Amino acid sequence: MYHSKIAGLGFYVPENVVTNDDLSKIMDTNDEWIQERTGIVERRHIVKGDGNTTTSMGVKAAKVAIERSGISKDDIDFVIFATLSPDYYFPGPGVLVQRDLGLKTVGALDIRNQCSGFVYALSIADQYIRTGMYKNILIIGSEVHSNGLDMTTRGRGVSVIFGDGAGAAILSREEDLSKGILSTHLHSEGQHAEELIVKAPGMGGRWVTDILKDNNPDDESYFPYMNGQFVFKNAVVRFSEVIMEGLKINNLEVSDIDMLIPHQANLRISQFIQQKFKLTDDQVFNNIQKYGNTTAASIPIALTEAWEQGKIKEGDTVVLAAFGSGFTWASAVIKW
Repeated sequence: MYHSKIAGLGFYVPENVVTNDDLSKIMDTNDEWIQERTGIVERRHIVKGDGNTTTSMGVKAAKVAIERSGISKDDIDFVIFATLSPDYYFPGPGVLVQRDLGLKTVGALDIRNQCSGFVYALSIADQYIRTGMYKNILIIGSEVHSNGLDMTTRGRGVSVIFGDGAGAAILSREEDLSKGILSTHLHSEGQHAEELIVKAPGMGGRWVTDILKDNNPDDESYFPYMNGQFVFKNAVVRFSEVIMEGLKINNLEVSDIDMLIPHQANLRISQFIQQKFKLTDDQVFNNIQKYGNTTAASIPIALTEAWEQGKIKEGDTVVLAAFGSGFTWASAVIKW
């Protein structure tokens, strides 16, 4: 039996910065309104023709992670790609990464767990490495939200929240069982699936030919819907539960957390959890102010930045936690 460790991290965000003031020019909103509700000041959006896609941004983040890990791309045994915004309806972006990085004909798995996607991917990769099946796994979380948002006053409650970006990690075999990923914890509650959803395109009840024929400009099923207050109330409960679950199974206390990296859904959620657990500003990392909610990319982007800034050191206990559409929620406890 082995443990797995994060051997390399990288992220990429588009150059195009979209501020709250920029959004106020195209919808009825303002900087104060957005910051008060979300904590977001700016986010990154791709620009049509700039070459950025969910896959290409994932590839850019992956190249950084591979270089920092000290392994060759030929050492990668498996690819796991987490996203809710794939380039194509099918195939998923995992195989596109295998192609674009020039990897061997390794397996590629796509994860559709939205905001919890990266932690789910981390958990799957950890199990493969623990059993000895694989030695080095590339994990990517990448999203392009901006081209699927209702950028009008009608959609402002959701559209101001999301940004584009990608994060990646190399997970490698660790023989010292006191280090690496100690445990991961995954949950779901499908009864609330419609509280945070994009209904279309989907095959659940509509024929593609009918969708094309209708071409109804008032059809909002293609835009994200979120019952914000309901999601917030569930998020703060599930965040707390899944963090405590990870600590308990590893005989750790809240005071043992050196760094908590929460999914960057809403700064108010992170602040609520920080206050509840009585964590200091040095024990929690947030960057939603700069990037908005990048869904499956948010944890690897934040984790990479925290590490780059020296906020995570060898021997630290790092906790990752996420909650999102599905509902799904997850955590990971890592000894760095």
